[in-house]
Amino acid sequence: MTLTLNNRSQNKESSLTQALRQIQQLNSKIQELEQQHQDYVQKQQNLIAAIAEICVSPMQEIQALRILIYRGEAACRQYLRSLLVKQRQTS
Repeated sequence: MTLTLNNRSQNKESSLTQALRQIQQLNSKIQELEQQHQDYVQKQQNLIAAIAEICVSPMQEIQALRILIYRGEAACRQYLRSLLVKQRQTS
């Protein structure tokens, strides 16, 4: 009888240890995702500041934001670079 109780205790302890390890892994993953989110937000804020700085008309700003929303960061940066090239050519 004692052996059975010890066995059950060890199984419960093992289950609790596994659960604790899983919780720690999840917490670690949550921290990693939070950091990735913060990095993403910072990039977007930097890009929006660049849009405001580079675009010389409200229509260009709207176009840049549309590109950012529908086609993503890389396409928006490419559009902004094309605007800079056009601005240099006209100067």
